[in-house]
Amino acid sequence: MRISCFLSAQFDPSTSASDGIDQVLDQAAAAEAAGFHAVYLGHHFLARSAFVQPVPLAGYLARATTRVRIGFGVLLAPLLNPVALAEDLASLDVLCRGRLTVGLGAGYRKRETAAFGVEWTDRLRRLREYVPILRSLWNGETIDIAGSWGEVPGASLALRPVQPGGPPLWIGAFAEPAVRRAARLDAPWLIGPKGTDAELARLLGVYRGELADRGFTLDREYPMSREAFIGDSYPAAVTAVRPHLQRQYAGYRSWDDAQSLDIDRYLAQDCLVGSADEIVDKLRRWETELGITEVSLRHQFVGASQAEAMEQLARFGAEVVPRLAGSRPASPPASPAAPEVAR
Repeated sequence: MRISCFLSAQFDPSTSASDGIDQVLDQAAAAEAAGFHAVYLGHHFLARSAFVQPVPLAGYLARATTRVRIGFGVLLAPLLNPVALAEDLASLDVLCRGRLTVGLGAGYRKRETAAFGVEWTDRLRRLREYVPILRSLWNGETIDIAGSWGEVPGASLALRPVQPGGPPLWIGAFAEPAVRRAARLDAPWLIGPKGTDAELARLLGVYRGELADRGFTLDREYPMSREAFIGDSYPAAVTAVRPHLQRQYAGYRSWDDAQSLDIDRYLAQDCLVGSADEIVDKLRRWETELGITEVSLRHQFVGASQAEAMEQLARFGAEVVPRLAGSRPASPPASPAAPEVAR
């Protein structure tokens, strides 16, 4: 199993964003030195925090690192033009010498879609259409494309990504219809930062069942994102992280789930919190029972200091990453839920 980290490039508007970016670069360098597989960036527009946009920041990180992969978890593709997206991501893959991974998502904030003139339901259609467009352009094909975003006959790219066929495309999803959409696009499902083991087992059964029905291989990446904190014990970790989590989800007014969040249940069932032994045991269980191949850890909660974030990176790098290296299973386990899923 590979361990990666999510970089929080969003800052209090009253502070210096330039200083904040220096801290993000320090975290990326520390993650690379500690043996993390990748660093991932999020994406929002019109955020309450000073949110640094991920595409230019990824180019900045490409220059500041040499080995670690750089990715998005996720990029709000439907808000962007697919031709610009194809060219921007091809450019990033060149800048980072083929280290780019692209997670795409439909988004969940109507304020963002309205700002870009995208109909709420159209964001889903755009996501379905964009994936084959990106793949075709990156493969060097000349295609006629048209949609609600515009029209271009004979589209092709002279600039090609370093990775053959382009960067890996993952689809972020929470609900079952979105999970099925990822399978229909023959794309790895990037599991979002919530869901109990039982819920994930059921949805992975749905996902793998849809893949099998369409003749797509099950041998692929199974990435997951999780909020995480390592402490000397589970109670110590919970005590340290609860105030940050309360502050963080108080601001998510557009996410209905956040308003009724049971923090203790969430920490116990959805997060990766505890001692190093407890965290490693949980990661191995996800790998063995669910077939998860990579976990991206959000280790800096809203309000956590740079010192706390760097300490967490150091502890995960020393106490967790070496114990998971090289432990990826040869093939995904069969899910007991798959045969019972209604199509």
